[in-house]
Amino acid sequence: MTSVTLKAPGAPETPGTADAFGPSDDGRPARLRRELRAIHALIHRDMLRLAGQRAHTALMMLQPVLYLLILGGGLAALIPRSSLGVGYQTYLFPGMLMMTVQAPAIMVGIRLITDRQSGYLRELLMAPVSRSTLLLGNCAGGTLTATVQGAVLLSLAGTVGLPYDPVLLLLLLGGMILASFTITSLSLALAVTLRRPETFHTLLGLIMMPLLFLSGGFFPLQSLPGWAHALAGVNPLAYAVDLLRRCITLRAPDQQAATGIEWAGRQPPLPLEAGLLVISGTLALLWAARRFNRPE
Repeated sequence: MTSVTLKAPGAPETPGTADAFGPSDDGRPARLRRELRAIHALIHRDMLRLAGQRAHTALMMLQPVLYLLILGGGLAALIPRSSLGVGYQTYLFPGMLMMTVQAPAIMVGIRLITDRQSGYLRELLMAPVSRSTLLLGNCAGGTLTATVQGAVLLSLAGTVGLPYDPVLLLLLLGGMILASFTITSLSLALAVTLRRPETFHTLLGLIMMPLLFLSGGFFPLQSLPGWAHALAGVNPLAYAVDLLRRCITLRAPDQQAATGIEWAGRQPPLPLEAGLLVISGTLALLWAARRFNRPE
């Protein structure tokens, strides 16, 4: 496994350091290489964990698959296609993609707290890289892990009536990357303010499930009361689900689902929804980095 060389603050430089990182550790190219190697090491760690915990990964993906095949299949016979524009399983598919990427993205915040409790985080902080780099590596690893799990669920697209169009699959994959990045950043922003995983789990139950139900993944937002529309308008998950659903419409016009997010009766442009996800995730990550840079 790729790792970052740990060095206590104030320790003298060794000859091997200059060979490993360049002519001088004070040089900008050498510093950049150190930061990139640290990010790569954290991503590699998450990929090894994903490959080594296959049973855990399968259990995490079981819930959205059951929702899609059993709940979606059962309600498809009760909810008329005319009310949604598509069959209920097709309508449910973007929401299940969101549920699939949500779980591993949230786990990044939980691991940050447990790493702090176990002392592993303190060892990482001794590495000759900035704290922001370590946080960015955790975010990148969580985003990639969540996207990989979401990509596995894409294999069920045909079972809900969607074509296996390469362009459509790439669009959905890109939407899942944006959603994974945003949720991972929000998870880290919450984790850096907490010290106990129990508190983190409690807050997740109070925050994440309502956000998921207000995302339009299970039922049209237009069927919600007026006060819920306002909450959905500031819900990042609602923009992510709407982005995935509109990507499906772009490549499969016959799968025109009920509209999602609306501003003054009109849908925001698709690039704007994608940009809002990027901005939300970036702001959350910047805020988390600011808190994380404070001394322990």
